[in-house]
Amino acid sequence: MTISGGRFRQNAGANARLAAIVDSSFDAIIGKDLNSVITDWNRAAERMFGYSQEEAIGQSMLLLIPEHLHDEEADIIGRIRGGEGVASFDTMRKRKDGSPIAVSVTVSPIRDPSGNIVGASTIARDITAAKESERRIRLLMREVNHRVKNQFAVILSMVRETNKHSASPGEFEEMIRARIMALSRSHDLLVTSEWAGASLFDLIQEHLKPFGHEERISLSGPLLTLQSNAVQNLGMAFHELGTNSSKYGALAGERGHVEITWTVETGPEAQRRFHLVWQETSNTDAGNGEPNEAARKGFGTVVLQRVAPQALGGSSSLERSPGQMKWSLTAPIEAIVVPQLGAENGSDFNG
Repeated sequence: MTISGGRFRQNAGANARLAAIVDSSFDAIIGKDLNSVITDWNRAAERMFGYSQEEAIGQSMLLLIPEHLHDEEADIIGRIRGGEGVASFDTMRKRKDGSPIAVSVTVSPIRDPSGNIVGASTIARDITAAKESERRIRLLMREVNHRVKNQFAVILSMVRETNKHSASPGEFEEMIRARIMALSRSHDLLVTSEWAGASLFDLIQEHLKPFGHEERISLSGPLLTLQSNAVQNLGMAFHELGTNSSKYGALAGERGHVEITWTVETGPEAQRRFHLVWQETSNTDAGNGEPNEAARKGFGTVVLQRVAPQALGGSSSLERSPGQMKWSLTAPIEAIVVPQLGAENGSDFNG
């Protein structure tokens, strides 16, 4: 009797520990009979599905399964009756409030002391966060693919136009290398911000840094965070403007000056427009003076007059005269800056 009593106490203690483990699990653990009626329900199941133990026990498992997936339960019970377990699989279930929840489910047979299958144990793990991460990764990969294709298209255009206006293979290599490096500088700014945008000040400074003469370049305008498309297209424009200025314009001589200004203006119908002006003044006897006709019609001019304004849904003008060069760009503000989330002052954009 003493031995039997000891075994009884040992079994009772083991059962209590097992019950505590089940009840404290972060995964929902649900027991059911062979008719799919719920017999056991732990606290994690309450948190996951919203039903209390009293509400769930005695109900069919179909309570948790969207109608279009009811056949899943019939298949699971059929396999359990045959002594099979059901390996983990991802599916959908529904909460008490009717909202869907993504879960990973594992089902195992429950046997009585004689070895007869009397039910099944279902372990359900909430994988909503994992599924959202997968969705975001797929979205990111599509976006990366789109951006890479756009970059390829830009590079191919650069190669074609640069080739048209290069006098020798050496000149072609030098020019195409510089232009691809300019794209890389824009790309680096975007990568640093995880493609959240880049400051217009930073973009201009980054693209004009290779040409030096920082003391003769002035920047003036509101703080703006540019979206990725604007970063890449304005970056190309600043590179071409800087290259032209260092060869023929203000930065080629000793007394030239470059002034870059930008404003955000409100039109008559309350449309907000971005307006940028690159104005350079140089002594006409410095450097090479005015660019020759081939340079006027080169890829840089194409970028300034067509590529950049069209990509930003705006318009531009390019004016040259002895000792003077002016490029201006006007575009809708929504094509330029990153929208401000949760803006409450009536403006959706920074600046």
